[in-house]
Amino acid sequence: MVAAAAGGVVATFRLRQDSGGKELLSSSFPDLSGRRRRLSEWGGRPILCNFWASWCAPCREELPLLEAASRENASIGLQIVGIAIDNAANVTKYLKEVQVGYPVLIAEGSAINLMRALGNPNGVLPFSVAVDGAGRLRQRKVGAYSAQELRSDLAALLR
Repeated sequence: MVAAAAGGVVATFRLRQDSGGKELLSSSFPDLSGRRRRLSEWGGRPILCNFWASWCAPCREELPLLEAASRENASIGLQIVGIAIDNAANVTKYLKEVQVGYPVLIAEGSAINLMRALGNPNGVLPFSVAVDGAGRLRQRKVGAYSAQELRSDLAALLR
């Protein structure tokens, strides 16, 4: 299934084969305390990685949806991980206003090439990718999720 909004800014892709899951899971970035974290730490279960920035208005709108989804689906194994294309000071300040319970990693500009390799050639934010428990990249989403889109994509991932 492929869905796109006018101008190609918002798109959802569901994939049936691995095309980047291993590259994503082998990536590592520091968390808010500066400790380097590899995404494979959360391997073996479905992961939704959300690339975002504190200065990105659509990202800011989407974070509360992701936080709610994280809380609602934690008991069935879903892990959401935020990957900030931003600096630690900005992210820390923003997360004092909007708290999230899932891990947030600080990538600054270093994740832009990863985003491109995962199917976001223009580096648009927000950008989300979903990896199933076997490490296969299952979904990509360029642009902010609506509540309905997020529920639908997570239902497909968690099947």
